[in-house]
Amino acid sequence: MRAILRDALSGAGDFVELRHHAKTFRTLKVSDGRVERASVRHRSGVGVRVLAAGTWGFATTDDCTLSGVREAIEIARRMARGSAELRKGTVALAPTELAVGDFSEPGVESVLARSLDERLAMVLQAEAAARAASPSICTASSTYNEIYEEKSIVTTDGANATFRLVRPEFYVSATAEHNGVRHAVSESRGVTGPWTCLFPQSPERIADAAAGTAVDLVTAKRPEGGRATLILSPAIVGLLVHEAVGHTVEADFVASGSVARGKLGQRVASELVTLCDSGRSEFRDGAGGSQPVDDEGVPTRRTRIIEAGVLKSYLHNRETAAAFGVEPTGNARAWEYDDPPLVRMRNTYLEPGARSLDEIIADTEDGYLLEGARNGQADATAEFTFGTVSARRIRSGKLGRLCRGVTVTGNAFEVLSSVDAVSREFRWDLGAGHCGKGQPAKVDAGGPYIRCRALLGGEQ
Repeated sequence: MRAILRDALSGAGDFVELRHHAKTFRTLKVSDGRVERASVRHRSGVGVRVLAAGTWGFATTDDCTLSGVREAIEIARRMARGSAELRKGTVALAPTELAVGDFSEPGVESVLARSLDERLAMVLQAEAAARAASPSICTASSTYNEIYEEKSIVTTDGANATFRLVRPEFYVSATAEHNGVRHAVSESRGVTGPWTCLFPQSPERIADAAAGTAVDLVTAKRPEGGRATLILSPAIVGLLVHEAVGHTVEADFVASGSVARGKLGQRVASELVTLCDSGRSEFRDGAGGSQPVDDEGVPTRRTRIIEAGVLKSYLHNRETAAAFGVEPTGNARAWEYDDPPLVRMRNTYLEPGARSLDEIIADTEDGYLLEGARNGQADATAEFTFGTVSARRIRSGKLGRLCRGVTVTGNAFEVLSSVDAVSREFRWDLGAGHCGKGQPAKVDAGGPYIRCRALLGGEQ
């Protein structure tokens, strides 16, 4: 396919970017012993962007022949020229190193070689294990999703790259009931790579963990509310740095006035905090947002957003990089061939520190250990409210009672400025699910355990 794209660029004249994108989606879902869903969906085509008369034209085609791609180029060129007078400003692209060659990710063959029967048996067994874990479990479900992608990106200024990758995901949910009260807990995994990354432990053990936590929490009390010392798990750290920090440093949001605007070179966090975004899986294999080349053909190198507490960089595509006078960071991403690339995160994380979690707990006189990320919200001011799965009371360096129904609230930069301990344990923990910004994106986030101050929601 890459050869067809290169031939289609012959004599293009204007700047042209061609992206062939083929995706296969597989889903299997089992609830209470019944197969609820088994589906396969495939989409493929070419997305075309032409920069003409100072602005973009975008067109797509599912006709992947040479003539079909050339026709889409002409449509995009007409769209650009026809709309140029109605658009404000002139688009420029920052010059940069562009990818050439094959950059396929590991794990593709091993995942695709698994049969439908193997995938279905895994989901059925996991769901059955969750239901069998305790008489208190009243309902359970298990889901396996898989995305297989092939991409080729070719541009008139030198990008000429192809890659393949696979993203398997696993979910299991268990609901416990006690005296008419129900409490549900979900465990999820999502990676880019082989099943060995997806399942460092067996699906049945993951199901047991979800069921056990649900049983423990259904009788747990809520914590005391108020400002508190908190130790946040890698999942919650990941949610914090993705939702409440990462979006504020995406350059298109910065240009629109996010809280990070104008703060490059300023201290925004504790000196213990170094925050990065990378297209590669750092520290541990399998990060769910990994992609070797972005959708403009730029290598997805690591970007240090915050270094030792100081804001160092925003996240850029080629257009925003030109506007800010910097290098692109490889953050242009599109969900499918008929979506234009946007500035998006990949794998966002805090770098680990030198202390162990046990040492940090032992050094905490009064506080809570928060585990597990649930849904929440954050805005362009970095204000956030997140739900967590559970909390453990800490008194005099010892873990105490289990609490449920816990929320944590604050301003992300203020919370990161209060960090006084960072663990050496590191985990990717948000590879399942999607990030939304006009179109979905597969991302991951995580980091170490951190100790900080924030507002804990609970009983007054």
